[in-house]
Amino acid sequence: MADKSMIGRVTSHGTVEVEKGRLAFFAKAIGETDPVYVDSAATHDAGHPALPVPPTFLMCLNSEVARPFNVLDTLKLDLARILHAEQAFDYHRMAYAGDTLSFETKVADVYDKKDGALHFVVSNTRVTNQNGEHVADVRGTLVERRG
Repeated sequence: MADKSMIGRVTSHGTVEVEKGRLAFFAKAIGETDPVYVDSAATHDAGHPALPVPPTFLMCLNSEVARPFNVLDTLKLDLARILHAEQAFDYHRMAYAGDTLSFETKVADVYDKKDGALHFVVSNTRVTNQNGEHVADVRGTLVERRG
């Protein structure tokens, strides 16, 4: 079980290259209709240097870096008893196809509710690009049901 001593602990870090084909596939999968996300001509006409990263795609990339099952083991959480409770993004700059993004995730908080029946672990991920520029902060909360 995660506890307050884990606050500040790095649970994952790594880098991943943003591939154009994956961006287009993701946009199609989520039903994105804006051609900026799938058509290079529309992308350039809109003033972007390459296909932009759709907002929630950072979660996909972070999952690739984090290897969620390893993180659950580190946090001592039972997969059969957890739910993804929250996800939030603070964007600082655009990311594009061809960028190499770095992700570092740390435990931000651990707490209980309902007299310990619900156990929460909050993680913050800092995302930077190949130039060291701050792209985004991603916050996620897992809740483990106990008892």
